[in-house]
Amino acid sequence: MAQSTTLQSPTAPATQDAPRTGNWDGGNEPFKASYGKLMMWFFLLSDAFTFAAFLTTYGMIRHKHEVFTGEAKEFVFSTRWWPIPDHVFNAFPGLGHANVPLGFVALMTMILIFSSVTMVLAVEAGHRMDKADVQKWLLWTILFGSTFLLSQAWEWSHFIHGTPEGTMMADGTVFHGANLAMNQYGPVLFADLFFFITGFHGTHVFSGVCLLIWCFIATTNGTFEKRGHYEMVEKIGLYWHFVDLVWVFVFTFFYLV
Repeated sequence: MAQSTTLQSPTAPATQDAPRTGNWDGGNEPFKASYGKLMMWFFLLSDAFTFAAFLTTYGMIRHKHEVFTGEAKEFVFSTRWWPIPDHVFNAFPGLGHANVPLGFVALMTMILIFSSVTMVLAVEAGHRMDKADVQKWLLWTILFGSTFLLSQAWEWSHFIHGTPEGTMMADGTVFHGANLAMNQYGPVLFADLFFFITGFHGTHVFSGVCLLIWCFIATTNGTFEKRGHYEMVEKIGLYWHFVDLVWVFVFTFFYLV
């Protein structure tokens, strides 16, 4: 009797697939990053381009304006030249007309840096599945972020109302403070860029505080414990660290340079 033999094609796949070890060999976590974290990184990258464009615009506009070349003690506000930040941002809450160049802005920067530290501690607590610690450090981060927003609101108010002496404008009138059409401190574009860049960053901080408050409520309700991980805290932490890092560049370009 004839016997039939089944031949296996040399191109047929093996019964068991070989283990996938490459970063992009499939699955949903290339480089061990979840889909949510990857999308956050993509968003932050696009947002970084936006802030870079704003700061580049600021640099180009400032470069085209005249620079005050006299002694710093002889500087006076004028629409002819770009103002010196030390003379514009020299007020401090509760100190009246005391001259504290960049003192309050430096304090705001330290507050935001502290908030970044507490955010790191919240993420670390999430890795340990320590609900109480996550709550504690999120609450501190919310407190620091809210303090920064209130500080920026005070700075805006002082910038808008100006100094008591004001500046003589081209039409002979004395103007105090700044808005989008007139500026006591120098060219109108200086005020426009100040409102636009710091306001855009402040909007990011406000959004971050709202996300942190939601995250704190979700943590308190046990949402992340039911999921078995605190990855959402880590994703919001990425956003918060980005906001802090952007402020370092804003502080450097707008206040220091």
